[in-house]
Amino acid sequence: MSYAYDVEILHLLVSGGHAYFGRAKDGPADVETADADRAEVVAGKGIVGDRFFGKAAHMDAAVTLFAVESLEAIAADLGAGPFDPLLTRRNVVLRGAELVPLIGQDFTLRTPGGSVDFHGGRHAHPCAWMDTVLAPGAHKAMRGRGGLRCRPVSSGLLQRGPAVLISPVPLDPARAGDPSLLRPGRLP
Repeated sequence: MSYAYDVEILHLLVSGGHAYFGRAKDGPADVETADADRAEVVAGKGIVGDRFFGKAAHMDAAVTLFAVESLEAIAADLGAGPFDPLLTRRNVVLRGAELVPLIGQDFTLRTPGGSVDFHGGRHAHPCAWMDTVLAPGAHKAMRGRGGLRCRPVSSGLLQRGPAVLISPVPLDPARAGDPSLLRPGRLP
């Protein structure tokens, strides 16, 4: 049984360098970062042009997905925001996706530009920089809801805009946003 969920890809972050390293008081590095309309994903390697592309240490976690609803909840918890989702440095920012149940699961993101199959690896743990770039307390508030590190198992193109998340897991539609987004059923 597969389930299809209407989601939206809000942002596709592609950056060839790490912005958050060293001491936060020195500020983030000035690295070229694109909020791309499209991103090419290569199986086993990640997003072409991204800092984690083809890095052996990141093969099982080369692409990071993040639910914008988590960021909105973090801002509300901290009485701050709204926060710029790009500051989290997550590759694919989605609306309408519950990501934690996808840990250990194979799933697909289908966009008008193409489809990519992923394997959900592990939580994307936040770094202490979140206290500097978002708000004090953001590092702690993001723990357990900082996104999902994934391994791409097929190559394809992701495109910003409406998308479909195809999953073997029946997600909780109340936590994923609008309950009308849930469309359980067998997929061809």
